[in-house]
Amino acid sequence: MSTRHLVHPSLHLMTLPEVAFTMSDEILTDMRIMRASPIGSEAVEHLEVTSETLWASCEDGHKLRLVMYRPANSQSKSLAVIYHIHGGGMVMGSPEMMEVRNKLLVDRLGVAVVSVDYRLAPENPYPIPLEDCYVGLIWLLNEASRLGIDASRLVCLGESAGGGLAAGLGLLLRDRAGPSLLGQYLIYPMIDDRTGSTVDPAPAVGEFIWNRASNRYGWTSYLGCEPGGADVPIYAAPARAEDLSGLPATFMYTGSLDLFLEEDIDFAKRLLVAGVPTELHVYPGGIHAFEMISEGPLMAQASTDLLRSLTDCLIKDNGSE
Repeated sequence: MSTRHLVHPSLHLMTLPEVAFTMSDEILTDMRIMRASPIGSEAVEHLEVTSETLWASCEDGHKLRLVMYRPANSQSKSLAVIYHIHGGGMVMGSPEMMEVRNKLLVDRLGVAVVSVDYRLAPENPYPIPLEDCYVGLIWLLNEASRLGIDASRLVCLGESAGGGLAAGLGLLLRDRAGPSLLGQYLIYPMIDDRTGSTVDPAPAVGEFIWNRASNRYGWTSYLGCEPGGADVPIYAAPARAEDLSGLPATFMYTGSLDLFLEEDIDFAKRLLVAGVPTELHVYPGGIHAFEMISEGPLMAQASTDLLRSLTDCLIKDNGSE
């Protein structure tokens, strides 16, 4: 039975059959083309935000692309920075996919956003995408002075697969005694390979946008094997980590109809029990990627909550205006 009647009215255009992704090798190329461009870029054309392509070198010789957004005429300032990891089920997406939101964050907060173009599965399975994210972050901090960013005011933000990579990066930084983050922002994160493989989600979730079949395809591509097995590393599937202590303060949101609802709620609960300051929002009637709609009350509320938390973390608590 369809759950369309549970979807928030502002999102009904997102529940048409043709936007429910049933991923496969055959359609992956087309999906990558669709998800490589900004959505709704006309909404930010007037903003005084610049973009710049940066390059970092990986140990295997790969040249890792990063896209930096910052306020125009801000070269003389030391900016707080949001390190962004895009979504796309581990198999598609690019920094440009979330360019509209990233430019809005720059404009409204006066910060820099740096988005990493990590390599995609299945051609590049775990740990390559996560290590790319790690290399990009370390390179960014090493270049902080030259780039005009404040390495002490840094958060990581990712949505969907990017949220899973952000959570994995948080564990990696903790366990490698790496640089600390002021916060991690996990937006409907994809963090548990067991969802849709060995664990069945609730019947009301996962009908739209990213469904069980898509999720299984994404995880199989990322892991290089069937999801749900006994030996999946915690950095690949952060929900498998038993010890969540010592992680950065965490902000999370998801929708009540998102396939990742249960794994996200459970992760937030365990973060709290582990003593990690954690804020979780579950938006009624929200489906996966609902903020791709640029207008409407659900998207507006999510944006308000995110901006307020980022302001508290990066701006107010650091004496900036």
